Amino acid sequence: MLLAQTAFETRMLLRNGEQLLLTVIIPSVLLVLFSAVDIVAVDGPGKRVDFLAPGLLALAVMSTAFTGQAIATGFERRYGVLKRLGASPLPRWALLTAKTGCVLVTEALQVALLGAIALTLGWSPQGNPLTVAALLVLGTAAFSGLGLLMAGTLRAEATLAAANLVFILLLLAGGVIVPLSKFPAAVQRVLELLPINALSDGLRAVLQHGAGLPWGDLGILAVWSVLGLAAAARFFRWE
Repeated sequence: MLLAQTAFETRMLLRNGEQLLLTVIIPSVLLVLFSAVDIVAVDGPGKRVDFLAPGLLALAVMSTAFTGQAIATGFERRYGVLKRLGASPLPRWALLTAKTGCVLVTEALQVALLGAIALTLGWSPQGNPLTVAALLVLGTAAFSGLGLLMAGTLRAEATLAAANLVFILLLLAGGVIVPLSKFPAAVQRVLELLPINALSDGLRAVLQHGAGLPWGDLGILAVWSVLGLAAAARFFRWE
């Protein structure tokens, strides 16, 4: 039942044009655009794609685990889909696990696509793939918790507006495309604590600079994961 529900959730996501635009097309277009055109100055030496690729991998995780999942789950809750599934033979924990599995499958497709595009543009990734995987998994947990918390507590329309607003704000101020060094020092200290910055900074440290385990970024993501998932489990409403 779990595998069947995971496959169903994944098919529904990939058939949704708006979600496909958000999770796949936007990060890919931004990667090509900002790699080819000198619109925003990036930090450090090397090619622009070496700076941009890790940040857009982080954006892809956020778009799927947070924005896409929050909107889809919010409307499923509004239309009573979650209530009906909760009364089916499929346990509620299995439903949430299937949603997590759907997110991970989609992210694997995103990473493969963005990686292929970045390599075509001349990207030269470094570092340990296991460290990259650890960052992606923790980032997924952090954003999934926050997305489910929003979907389980707000009305569907409010979730739609809030999730898209957060996506745009974190795209601009989360270190994805614009380096944090471009912001005032006081603002930087706040932005450094955001999960999107921790994920993009950690991925950049490993993939661009070949660093080992970025303990600071992993710690920030771990805290957001625990807080987000605990809050979602505590306050999520099925109706």
